[in-house]
Amino acid sequence: MLSQEQLGFASGLDRTFVSQVERARVNVSLDNIERISIALDVPASVLLARPSRV
Repeated sequence: MLSQEQLGFASGLDRTFVSQVERARVNVSLDNIERISIALDVPASVLLARPSRV
């Protein structure tokens, strides 16, 4: 598990921006989605998928 600071560093994004993304406070560009997906080593489609209900 990565902290917001670690994810920000790995993706080249500011930690405060990562925090805003996590809390759905900002709209994220496809470029930034790609940067985050690369940093997390997951396909971008995983980040765009609707959460499944439990």
